Amino acid sequence: MAVAGGLRRLLPQRADWLAARRAPGRDLLAGATVAVVALPLALAFGVTSGLGAAAGLVTAVVAGAVAAVFGGSDVQVSGPTGAMTVVLVPVVQRYGAQGVLMVGLLAGLLLVVLAVARAGRLVRYLPAPVVEGFTAGIAVVIALQQVPAALGVVGAHGERVWAVAVDAVLRYVAQPRPAPVVVAVGVAVVMLAGARWRPGWPFSLVAVAVATVIVEVAAVDVARIGALPAGLPAPSLGFVDLGAVGVLLPSALAVAALAALESLLSATVADGMTGRRHDPDRELFGQGLANLAAPLFGGVPATAAIARTAVNVRAGATSKTAALTHALVLAVVVLAAAPLVGRIPLAALAGVLLATTARMVQAGTLWALARATRGDALVLVSTFTVTVVFDLVTAVAVGVAVAVFVALRAVARAARVERLPVADGGGDDRIVVYRLDGPLVFAAAHDVLPVLGEVTARQVVVLRMSRVSTVDATGAQVLGEVLAGLRGRGVTVLVSGIVPGHDRVLDAVGAVDRLRREGLVFADAAGALARARVLVSGQRRSAEVDDQGPVVGDRRQWGGDGGDRW
Repeated sequence: MAVAGGLRRLLPQRADWLAARRAPGRDLLAGATVAVVALPLALAFGVTSGLGAAAGLVTAVVAGAVAAVFGGSDVQVSGPTGAMTVVLVPVVQRYGAQGVLMVGLLAGLLLVVLAVARAGRLVRYLPAPVVEGFTAGIAVVIALQQVPAALGVVGAHGERVWAVAVDAVLRYVAQPRPAPVVVAVGVAVVMLAGARWRPGWPFSLVAVAVATVIVEVAAVDVARIGALPAGLPAPSLGFVDLGAVGVLLPSALAVAALAALESLLSATVADGMTGRRHDPDRELFGQGLANLAAPLFGGVPATAAIARTAVNVRAGATSKTAALTHALVLAVVVLAAAPLVGRIPLAALAGVLLATTARMVQAGTLWALARATRGDALVLVSTFTVTVVFDLVTAVAVGVAVAVFVALRAVARAARVERLPVADGGGDDRIVVYRLDGPLVFAAAHDVLPVLGEVTARQVVVLRMSRVSTVDATGAQVLGEVLAGLRGRGVTVLVSGIVPGHDRVLDAVGAVDRLRREGLVFADAAGALARARVLVSGQRRSAEVDDQGPVVGDRRQWGGDGGDRW
């Protein structure tokens, strides 16, 4: 029953379609506008992924429609993306097209599981330097992927994307061909200049169309997309190989993680543009179903796209109708204009993606994060470097690990033990008052608590804990060990101001059990100081008796084990 209720929560709601009735005209126009922008991108990302332009178009149609209906954002637009192609290229090289389809199917299942488990809200905990470093690294990787096509080089190879780009440059230097470079650079320049002049206009489509016409008229020898199927292929499960699940699962995890990350970040950006709030779990569910559906028609794994979503919002989209219209318009293109699309030069699509990567990088944001703190700069640079040199999932893992290390170092520096003036102890130098500030956790306890070791025998220590912000098991354990060491040296410790809730952790490891039994734990510092004065007074009397003759019993040993005698 709980699972059924969870699934019902993820299905489309009546309110979704009520919203579609508010401004259908604006939604239809916005969807058509996005389709014009998405067409060259879908073709380019399909080619870059290794499965071809047709796979990119199929993904934009099928995944775009399914995610629009089942997703958690009213204005999100989904399809093939540059970040996803970065993950897919090694999969194509190792397992072929069938492996990519199987990876997409597995990733879809994983996304549905994450949605049912309500994991959508976890993305908010990603640090900003990780996200920005990740995005900038993706932009560089996508740009490197376009180098062979932009140079008109075929057969470049290497273990990593940057190695393939280097090999392509060396081959080009040996046999230069200016035509592909002119096409790629020309398309990129038109897109970038046009975006500054008229941001809402589809200059990508205009640039690709003009480049295609020029190449055809001039009969320039450049590589083209090639023949596309006149329509969507029939759905098929022929690629399913249950025996390959174990081998392909790591790649599927990478694809699912990237799809979840990029989709939820894109939805967050859309929320900021529209003032609405998306449902992160429904968004994961929609992306999961989209990735289950796309492989059935030969499509690559998909995710939401920030660029296309932003165009959708700026074009006036108000409901899911706009994203659904975008998918339907692209389907019409597949049915009616496949021969024309097949004549587009690959160098023109490389130019589209080069311009797209230039617009992905927010130099001002990167500079601001790099200047914020050294820790933020370290996280940013680490994530960016690993993204370019290795892969995206490793980059996110490394970035988060470095961010955690930086945060723990900050926590450790925030914790301190401060010795207060002797006057706070009633004017007696045998009473020492320490105040523990900040978090008493594993990252800080071993550094700050040993300060208490400066206390000498026959002194009374008042440890004030009212400013401790949090305590974990390690901090409580180290505190207990320090207190036991002081007691072993003949020092009495009185603890005051334990914050409600912290006593549960302290009691769990027995850090102050003995002090509680001896009545040396107090609610406030005033009570602890009053008791300390009594103990010091008793110590003076013991010293006077020592001067006059032998002491009866063991009254002198109050400092370590006999605190309860006073």
